[in-house]
Amino acid sequence: MSGAQCCDKPPTLSAASGAGCVTQVAGLKSYVSGSPDFKLAIILISDVFGYEAPNLRKLADKVAAAGYHVVVPDFLNGDPHDPKNAEKPLLEWIKSHSPEHAVEDAKSVIAALKSQGITAVGAAGFCWGAKVVVHLGKSDDIQAGVLLHPSLCTIDDIKELKTPIAVLGAEIDHISPPALLKQFEEILSSKPEVDGYVKIFPGVAHGWTVRYNMEDENAVKAAEEAHKDMLDWFTKYLH
Repeated sequence: MSGAQCCDKPPTLSAASGAGCVTQVAGLKSYVSGSPDFKLAIILISDVFGYEAPNLRKLADKVAAAGYHVVVPDFLNGDPHDPKNAEKPLLEWIKSHSPEHAVEDAKSVIAALKSQGITAVGAAGFCWGAKVVVHLGKSDDIQAGVLLHPSLCTIDDIKELKTPIAVLGAEIDHISPPALLKQFEEILSSKPEVDGYVKIFPGVAHGWTVRYNMEDENAVKAAEEAHKDMLDWFTKYLH
């Protein structure tokens, strides 16, 4: 993640956004949407800007309306990346916000959900969060995963996957460019035991699924197409 694109179009964070509520899940502040009586859960794992991003919470509400209990944990522990903080540029910030550490927190969230009667869990990760999902997909912690404009994910990560995975990438992406995603696709094609696919969206840039301008009709349309693809994948594998 060298990444200027990871920091493009930072959202205006709002703790009050969304139709759901903020509560504790496995000791982590989490935005939760959807009935607790639902038996299927989806964890949305944020990009570097964290769980208060309004578009991310709006997406959580949309997923919940489709019949899922949705949890957006604060895996950044109240310290999202701030591009205006010159003392902590992205590469410095990432040192204390390891996706690998978040994987352990995510496993605790999954265990907490299952203790409440959840029978199947899916996870979708955006940029930084995709690395968390790909790690979860190397075991049976989740039943399906979606990577949206992933960063930090490697060819070796894809080789180790055991969980059905959908990779939704951008044509204009310097973090995970189409050439890398094509390699992911080749690896998935060589693993018939793991269902997966790669889709590259034309004309959009890294971050387009959650950092889009609501006033831009084309941007909204592209984001909504990706959201639908994500939901379709979970519909296929969570039951």
